Amino acid sequence: MKQQLETIQKKAREALEAAAAPEELEALRVRFLGKKGELTAVLKQMGSLSPEERPAMGQLANSVRAGIEAELESRMEKLSAMALDLKLRSEALDVTMPGAEVPLGHKHPMSIVLDEMKEIFIGMGFDVVDGPEVELESYNFTRLNTPEGHPARDRQDTFYTTEDDNVLLRTQTSPMQIRVMENRKPPIRIISPGRVYRKDEVDATHSPMFHQMEGLVIDKGITMADLKGSLTQMVKLLYGEESVVRFRPHHFPFTEPSCEVDVRCFKCEGAGEVSGRTCPTCHGEGWIEILGAGMVHPTVLEGCGIDPDEYSGFAFGCGVERMTMNRFAINDLRLIFENDVRFLNQF
Repeated sequence: MKQQLETIQKKAREALEAAAAPEELEALRVRFLGKKGELTAVLKQMGSLSPEERPAMGQLANSVRAGIEAELESRMEKLSAMALDLKLRSEALDVTMPGAEVPLGHKHPMSIVLDEMKEIFIGMGFDVVDGPEVELESYNFTRLNTPEGHPARDRQDTFYTTEDDNVLLRTQTSPMQIRVMENRKPPIRIISPGRVYRKDEVDATHSPMFHQMEGLVIDKGITMADLKGSLTQMVKLLYGEESVVRFRPHHFPFTEPSCEVDVRCFKCEGAGEVSGRTCPTCHGEGWIEILGAGMVHPTVLEGCGIDPDEYSGFAFGCGVERMTMNRFAINDLRLIFENDVRFLNQF
């Protein structure tokens, strides 16, 4: 029996030293110390021993049990320490390693141009104003001297939100000119950027939603020369000193006289063709239209309580997308709205 106990002790020690996981230790505990374990099976033979042998064998059996339990605990602590060390090594933060590069965003090309235009006019003494995108028909048309029956009022061109055509999605930011003139006394110098809506088909140059920036100046002695000087300065600061500007007569209900403003084509430099072929940018015109403008109509001034005999002013409006297309030589307006990262990364 003594030899059996010593054999169990040796086998247990060797097995415990080879165990590599807590699950293995638990299996060994059951194997050697469990109710049906090897040590328990030997102790059941105590009844066959003589009274003189029992005390010595009992003492040896207890010693073997205590030894196995101690080695079990020691091995468990060692395995736990090894697991903790491995976890610390695998999860350690090396502060000397360079951090992962986080890609930074940047301004949308249209935001770049809009911010540049704002800075230009702020530098000329203009204020930036904002207003509602859902507008009253009176502000969007009537008070801007747009008569009943004008094509711009047609439901085929304008998004009305009421059956009586009294409320609509603004087709221009010009209503802010009326709102400002109602609440401020001259002199007035403002620009009004924002989203506008028209029932245009989506193609390379049109969208039912786009961005516009209107400008308004009201003061004593304002003339067409002030309009031409301000817009020429804006074009040169935005597109470069070499830019050439052209003013053409036009008609707008809310300005008189009115004009459209063109810049000389950047691609063909006004020739209308490139390498013997029609210029794809200006379509052979040699010029690119960028905005409409004019002197504020006296009727508009009177409607806002401003004496047209004492004050005069000019107004202009431009599409920010079109200005952006010219600024960065973009040939399709849809690219500005699609937000394709491959396109945006070029800016």
